[in-house]
Amino acid sequence: MALRLSLFYASFFAVVGVQLPYWPAWMAARGMDAGQIGTLLAITGVARIFAAPIMGALADRLGRPKTMIVILAAGALITNALYAPAHGYWPIFAVTVASSIFFSTLLPVADGVTVVVARASEIDYGRVRLWGSIAFIVVSSASGAIIGAGDDALILWLVLGALALTVGATLALPDPRHTSRVRLGAWRALPGAFWVCAAAASLIQASHSVYYGFATLHWRAVGLTDTMIGALWSEGVIAEIALFAVSARLPLGPRAMLLLAAAGGIVRWTVLGTTDALPALIAVQLLHAMTFGAAHLALVRFILREIPPELSTTAQGMAAAVASTGTAIFLTVAGMLYAGFGAPAYFAMALLAAIGGAAAHLIRRMPPSPPSPSPASA
Repeated sequence: MALRLSLFYASFFAVVGVQLPYWPAWMAARGMDAGQIGTLLAITGVARIFAAPIMGALADRLGRPKTMIVILAAGALITNALYAPAHGYWPIFAVTVASSIFFSTLLPVADGVTVVVARASEIDYGRVRLWGSIAFIVVSSASGAIIGAGDDALILWLVLGALALTVGATLALPDPRHTSRVRLGAWRALPGAFWVCAAAASLIQASHSVYYGFATLHWRAVGLTDTMIGALWSEGVIAEIALFAVSARLPLGPRAMLLLAAAGGIVRWTVLGTTDALPALIAVQLLHAMTFGAAHLALVRFILREIPPELSTTAQGMAAAVASTGTAIFLTVAGMLYAGFGAPAYFAMALLAAIGGAAAHLIRRMPPSPPSPSPASA
């Protein structure tokens, strides 16, 4: 079961390994400017805001989340293929909306399944999830070499190939089913501390907006090769893998992990806003283990400890919606900040990470949640 889950994460993050560092370059090759790129990248977050809660709730309602995952993966492959004939801002905008509805909601639903399986089978979530990070490293590094030897048009075909593998991997996923009758309004049974944890994690994740949207373009502008850029992206994920591998042994609760993530963000984004020196870039890329890995694990750990299994996918969907709200807003802002200021736009991201850390302090101070209504009656 752990192997089947690991195969899914590996294939899914193979897609991300191409998209995250190189998709802005593909859009730039199609004639998009910095503001348009920021808006197009934000669409994924906007789609997740509305679609992830619905897909997560439907998966819990039907009691068969695997079926939903297969549909989402197939839809992502079909809609991404429509990028091939799309030229100009509005055709690309339309395809981005359609593809984002499927791809952006795939991971929250799959994470819901993994949390349920991890709780029932004592599978270590971190050790399953790290295979996604390993795939990201391999694919992003290989993509840098392939794209550097060809042209940016290859980016789309690499994405489509990875999506085809993802569809195949979804067919092999376990299919945990539950008989509890979960209504679509069951999200109201989630405790208040969940929403605070999700909001704090969202702010810290949103602080990656300038990095995700414009790091590759900026590093190209200062003279780094695509191979070196791929290596820098991979280095951050290597640190993330190390954290995932030992996460089960870390005696840290969700609040402590969020504070760790916020501290890493303040340091990382301040340095990236200050210098382009390669030794500094290499050093702060290690902080990706904190800024992304610790924030992600904090939310997963909260759901594992505090949310009943029949609401796991609903909780993941709602958490994705909260995170995507922040990401959508700040990716758009990131485009404007980068267009106006360049690298100093990272200073705004450092401030955002600090706000996320302040929000994390509230988790401990919240009063105990009252008994929640059952999922059936919610």
